[in-house]
Amino acid sequence: MKFRYRGRGGYREGAGRPKKIGAGVPHRPREKVNWRHPVHVTVRVRGDAAKMRSKACFRAIAPALAAARERFGFRLVHFSVQSNHLHFVPEAEDGKALARGMQGLGVRVAKALNCALGRRGNVFADRYHAHALRSPREVAHAVAYVLRNAFIHAARAGKHIDPGAIDPMSSAWERDAVVAPRTWLLRRGWLRFASAG
Repeated sequence: MKFRYRGRGGYREGAGRPKKIGAGVPHRPREKVNWRHPVHVTVRVRGDAAKMRSKACFRAIAPALAAARERFGFRLVHFSVQSNHLHFVPEAEDGKALARGMQGLGVRVAKALNCALGRRGNVFADRYHAHALRSPREVAHAVAYVLRNAFIHAARAGKHIDPGAIDPMSSAWERDAVVAPRTWLLRRGWLRFASAG
């Protein structure tokens, strides 16, 4: 006698949650965060919110960054705003402080961006990617990369870039949105390699 299951479930082609195409950050355990090591954090926004370098959007985002720059053992030291992603260099007491700080930052940025764009719903395309910076050289490269990220993208697009230019949508210009560093690596250590990058 053959039994046929007539209920729900079982294999069907195309069934289940759709797979993300080109999913960003894999769901793996995050790196451990140590209070002595700054972190380079990158987070992307959804396609219909990818207008962050417009003047209206940045005017909304900058106060949101300032409001969340120092909370829960999290300290925002550097940032840059790109059209479809954000770069941050924070200090955090531990992984929990980084997660709580990024959550607070994300909520404020999302509300500000939605208001500026007249949209609703989720802003961020995926969870953030974080990489601990453990050496002066690594910190110097990360700071240079973050502060000059807009120019890196412009150069890749074939645009001429003034070597002395300062990105007005970064912490190199918008100092009120960040705090002074406390870690040795961000205060003094990275200056050994400041010319790198």
